[in-house]
Amino acid sequence: MIVGAHGITGEVRLKVFADDLSDYRTFNDGALTLKSARDGSNGVIARFAEVTDRNAAEALRGTELMVPRSALPPLEEGEYYHADIIGLSAIASDGEELGHVALIENFGAGDVLEIERPDGRRFMVPMNAQAVPEWDQDRLIVDRAFIA
Repeated sequence: MIVGAHGITGEVRLKVFADDLSDYRTFNDGALTLKSARDGSNGVIARFAEVTDRNAAEALRGTELMVPRSALPPLEEGEYYHADIIGLSAIASDGEELGHVALIENFGAGDVLEIERPDGRRFMVPMNAQAVPEWDQDRLIVDRAFIA
């Protein structure tokens, strides 16, 4: 995600959810072409060919950078992409419908799922084998012991 401008020549600051950007050159269906990226003190500093000044960089604040699914590396057993989990139905291990996965956070110790109940209230569970023993493309199961 583009979080702001960096300098006056069109560079942007990125919040990156990938280990490395080197495999990706174009984003958002070719709208942005990555020319360079380097580590900064507060995220990654990137230059896109289409962004030539600070005003253009500032206008992109909040833009999510997307690549085609086919460009992503294959997943190993037990791995997932956030996009595959967000929106899934959440069901308790005893069959109770809990709602859906609204958000995934990571505070440093692993992913945490934020589940939104039908009434709008939310609760969080860690995304690990104890709390979420099973998931697939349609739903995930939350162990009853982790439900608030």
